[in-house]
Amino acid sequence: MQAKKRYLLVSAGACVLLLAYLWTLQVAELQTRSPPERFHRPSQIQPELVEPPLRPYLDGAEEEEDGPLVLHQHASPRERRETRKNIYKSRRCRMETCFDFSRCQRPFRVYVYPPQKGEVVSESYRKILAAIEESRFYTQDPDEACLFVLGVDTLDRDQLSAQYAQDVRARIQSLPLWNEGRNHLIFNLYSGTWPDYTEDLGFDVGQAMLAKASVDVGNFRPRFDVSIPLFSKDHPQKGGEKGHLTSNNIPPARKYLLVFKGKRYLTGIGSETRNALYHIHNGEDMILLTTCKHGKDWEKHKDARCDRDNEEYSKFDYQELLHNSTFCLVPRGRRLGSFRFLEALQAACIPVLLSNGWELPFSEVIDWSKAAIIGDERLLLQIPSITRSVNADRILALRQQTQFLWDSYFSSVAKIVLTTLEIIQDRIHTHISRSRLMWNSLPGGLYTLPQFSSDPTHFPFYYGVLGKGPQQEFTAVIQAVTPLQSPLQPILKLIIAVAKSKFCAQIIVLWNCDKPSPPRSKWPSTSVPLTVIEGERKTMSGRFFPHDVVRTDAVLSLDEDSVLSTNEVDFAFIVWHSFPERIVGYPARSHYWDGGKGRWGYTSKWTNEYSMVLTGAAFYHRYYNYLYTHYLPARLLSMVDQLANCEDILMNFLISAVTKLPPIKVTQKKQYKETMMQQGSKSSRWADPDHFAQRQSCMNSFTGWFGFMPLLHSQLRLDPVLFKDQVSILRKKYRDIERL
Repeated sequence: MQAKKRYLLVSAGACVLLLAYLWTLQVAELQTRSPPERFHRPSQIQPELVEPPLRPYLDGAEEEEDGPLVLHQHASPRERRETRKNIYKSRRCRMETCFDFSRCQRPFRVYVYPPQKGEVVSESYRKILAAIEESRFYTQDPDEACLFVLGVDTLDRDQLSAQYAQDVRARIQSLPLWNEGRNHLIFNLYSGTWPDYTEDLGFDVGQAMLAKASVDVGNFRPRFDVSIPLFSKDHPQKGGEKGHLTSNNIPPARKYLLVFKGKRYLTGIGSETRNALYHIHNGEDMILLTTCKHGKDWEKHKDARCDRDNEEYSKFDYQELLHNSTFCLVPRGRRLGSFRFLEALQAACIPVLLSNGWELPFSEVIDWSKAAIIGDERLLLQIPSITRSVNADRILALRQQTQFLWDSYFSSVAKIVLTTLEIIQDRIHTHISRSRLMWNSLPGGLYTLPQFSSDPTHFPFYYGVLGKGPQQEFTAVIQAVTPLQSPLQPILKLIIAVAKSKFCAQIIVLWNCDKPSPPRSKWPSTSVPLTVIEGERKTMSGRFFPHDVVRTDAVLSLDEDSVLSTNEVDFAFIVWHSFPERIVGYPARSHYWDGGKGRWGYTSKWTNEYSMVLTGAAFYHRYYNYLYTHYLPARLLSMVDQLANCEDILMNFLISAVTKLPPIKVTQKKQYKETMMQQGSKSSRWADPDHFAQRQSCMNSFTGWFGFMPLLHSQLRLDPVLFKDQVSILRKKYRDIERL
């Protein structure tokens, strides 16, 4: 009997365990079937998610297993079947299945549909369209386009919003090039409405790509959609404020360790995490504040903690907390993303992300582990110990990376849009796409054009990271605009002096004179190859064209009337070799803010401070020729060519914008200043007052396009070794510089 009882008990226990196991499977299946509800229902804490596996279907009737299908209640059975099929197809879209690569055989171009009559778009969408239209990708010819962007404002698809656009479905379907959305890109910041806040946009996106904020991994189509950050209507179109990390920033820790200040949701979908923050708030180094005081009827729903929370909430200023904390908590709210993400990045406050299932912005190319702490909502109580365990070295590295990412990709709407387009371009041209090193290191993916090279060692920015240095030779490129009439002309003396340099590999003369170039016998004999390029690109911008004949990393840009000795050339090249990402040269100029006229001014006064080194006698990396020609918009280059002026200023703007550093001036012989003044007193353009007026006008036009003033002042000047020391002339390395 005792044995029989034991067997019965064991059998009953096994049945209970089996029932419990089956119940667990049913719960898991229900959770998988409705990811948006699982993400946002306040009574649940969201688990970590992975992309659901692709499953075959016999027909469209079972597609609800991938998530809830939002079908119009008045739709006919046929329309509902078609909608199911379209959603089934669009959810499985990838570049190889839903993108027409045949349209992208030419350079990557983007077409924006013109606005329809009476079309009204939000300020944020106007900024997005303007960013595209001012970029090098824009085309007005749809036949040239690889990608299409709607003129209809799809940013806010919350039906309760005043920005909600009506009849979007019909307006999109009427587009002649829609083609079920293939090769179309749809921007969206908000989707769904109270109380569900689903990701439904209210229309069928078809096979279009989504550039969407607050997207969850369950609905995100990897390497097809692009996750973008949520930004406010006040986010600047260009430029944007710089990050708030101060120089050096030692010690890296701030007054507070972890802070948050925001809403707590009492009704509808919200974040259970926010309701639990009071558990880790200590009022000392962890300030985590929430308020119930939002919405019209919050008092009807307030709980026992609301009055105490509201009182504590009012004691602290948000900006003061933001800029004086090491870490900033970024929990989800009504949606997965929030404005606090970008606010934390700008403030150099390391984001601690608590939003399980959120596909982070530009995660395809950005390594967020280097700039943020990615937490788990289920482990909220572990956040204090996690943040306290981060050592000072990693804190500093994380904060520095937040500033790089903010400045490179998030500080303006234009940068967000251009990053989106560059990611799509890399998918299309995979054989020349940027590496993760390029995306996650200075100067960032927007300034490293893979069409130049996909090898990081060919760019001046990565020599230090890769343990490589630039080549030991340079190519001299001389701009010639005056006929060759006398053997004593400065250009001939210049060629002889440069050719004597032990680092010179070749000399190229860009013959931009109206008269034909003289025969080879008229040019001096040199020990290095001398090439004359005639009849091509006779413009001011043409001097920076990336000619294939230039094979060395270093380019020595020279005006035909430059006066340099061989020692000066050698010394400048040695200096450039230590700073290959910058302009290194002799004649310097500066900019200043003219408060009376409210604009930037240009000066050539000889002072201890400068912000430009003119390309009439300067070294720079050949990549900048490519960037100048293919990155800058055609209208800036046309302005330079029409004025026959300012090309050197534009190159300085470009390089300073890329490097965030000033150029480097090297010392020159004592008589250089007097020589230039004598030339200017005769017929040089430097003596023309209109010349300086044009240059001031150019500076303000360039600043308008960049959205900020990239030039930086410097007082650094590098002299040759022992140049000024009172020692024997025989011990001086570059003694000819002082004697000339």
